[in-house]
Amino acid sequence: MTHRALITPPARPEFADGRCPVCSRRGLLAGSAAGTAFAVACVLAGCSSSDETTGSGPSTDSSGHSQVVVAMNATSEPAAGFDPLVSWGCGEHVHEPLIQSTLVTTDEQLNIVSDLATEYLCSDDGLVWTFTIRDDVLFTDGEPLTARDVAFTVNGVIQSSASEADLSMVDTAVAVSDTVVELHLNKPYNALLYTLAVLGIVPEHAYGEGYGAQPIGSGRYVLERWDKGQQVVFASNPDYYGTTPTMERVVVVFMDEDAALAAVQKGEVDIAYTYATHAHQSFDGYELVAYETVDSRGVSLPTVPSGQTKVLEGDIAYEMGNDVTCDLAIRRAINCGIDRESMIEQVLDGYGKVAYSVGDGMPWSSDDMQVDFDREQANRLLEEAGWLRGEDGVRSRDGVRAAFDIWYSSDDSVRQALANEFANQMSELGLEVTPRGGSWDEIYPRQFSQPILWGWGSNSPVEVYELHYSTGWGNYSCYENETVDAYLDQALAQTDVEASYEFWKKAMWDGTEGVAPKGAATWAWIANVDHLYFRREGLDVAHQKPHPHGHGWSLVNNVDTWSWA
Repeated sequence: MTHRALITPPARPEFADGRCPVCSRRGLLAGSAAGTAFAVACVLAGCSSSDETTGSGPSTDSSGHSQVVVAMNATSEPAAGFDPLVSWGCGEHVHEPLIQSTLVTTDEQLNIVSDLATEYLCSDDGLVWTFTIRDDVLFTDGEPLTARDVAFTVNGVIQSSASEADLSMVDTAVAVSDTVVELHLNKPYNALLYTLAVLGIVPEHAYGEGYGAQPIGSGRYVLERWDKGQQVVFASNPDYYGTTPTMERVVVVFMDEDAALAAVQKGEVDIAYTYATHAHQSFDGYELVAYETVDSRGVSLPTVPSGQTKVLEGDIAYEMGNDVTCDLAIRRAINCGIDRESMIEQVLDGYGKVAYSVGDGMPWSSDDMQVDFDREQANRLLEEAGWLRGEDGVRSRDGVRAAFDIWYSSDDSVRQALANEFANQMSELGLEVTPRGGSWDEIYPRQFSQPILWGWGSNSPVEVYELHYSTGWGNYSCYENETVDAYLDQALAQTDVEASYEFWKKAMWDGTEGVAPKGAATWAWIANVDHLYFRREGLDVAHQKPHPHGHGWSLVNNVDTWSWA
């Protein structure tokens, strides 16, 4: 068995004896929590108070408690509430659940470190994971947290059809004692640790209908109030077993982008999300900040000819294949024919980094995914493969015109701009690409037959697996390769996570085979988009881990360490 004693993360800073002076800036942050909620509701309604003042300094309530007001996009509000058995923390946009504790968590370098678990064992066959947990943790109702609650949570996710957490590799969780829990898997899957790092543990004795609206947890914060469609207020948990949060109250208001910008202009929020299209704006008392991400934008390239069908979930049939992108020369030419730096400058105003894969810069990412921009090489590849230009400048071969659509989500202005610039650059190669904006209901029926501009990225190698494995749920390129599958399976089978890295990399390129641009070239990755925020001067958000795909809750993973200068 592989034994791993978990590292306890560095202690979060305690309050200093002397607090920052109380600074009453405006009506939004004055008064009781109820007063705060009322004022935030006013922000949402667009109303203001004549006696409001603006300025910089620590945000406090009437009791002198340090607090922060965060503007998130409206889609960040969890529809099912703060329930880890549905999607809180473990949905599409993963994040730490704040209200609940997790078995493990990740540090700034994405190493697995302790939260509830003090150590774990993995059997030699990778099928049994045993966790020893702390014995000093209380839920906010005063009841102790035990291994039975961990087992209840894991089994609840397995049995729930509504859960967005993927624990399909776990057959069952068993509480061996009050402090030991076993997870029995049906296949080796070490990436399970990254899912457990965002899966909040719920109390078996207090879980039921309505839990999401009135959650009981053992994490850093408690839910103080939730005004659906408007805001949520968190307060520090006085019985938290870890270090007391420096940010005692967290107010999250849900706003569309225009409303968030208006709130910044009025000085009503402390930090608000924005996009590159608004990065040129400035507001007194605020600075634009950019946080690094693994929020990757890339184009899936179907690798098989058209006329085929892909069946999912037993009976849902999708058209599969594309007669242009199925040609390897086309896919390789696309990859080396993209001027990624130019796209970042022109579309993202420089707020991003070149992307070559899903998860660049992660411990498991491969340098072999990198490809130089070389338009001459791209044209040469196409010529040598018999794709010749016609009188209109568009290439064709054997009666097949080098033309295809690229689909993008029509409610995302950045993706629209990237898709249009992609089409412009491909025209330089003699490829006729037509951008098509649509809803996801329109896009998904085409997911296996047309190139689509996707957004992916996670602080976990799970997406590397799913986007490239033959039967992965994200294998939009429809590429199937036994060698690649074997490497991906080997990666998951390692009982030591660090030992898996070489296999993730070999799946990209082993010198002969792989999905890299020099190999099957199944995707054309473009950029990792920075997450942009307008942040009030004086607010220190500490060191941010790379943000996964999606603006939102990942910003406040470490909100307990935030402070005011």
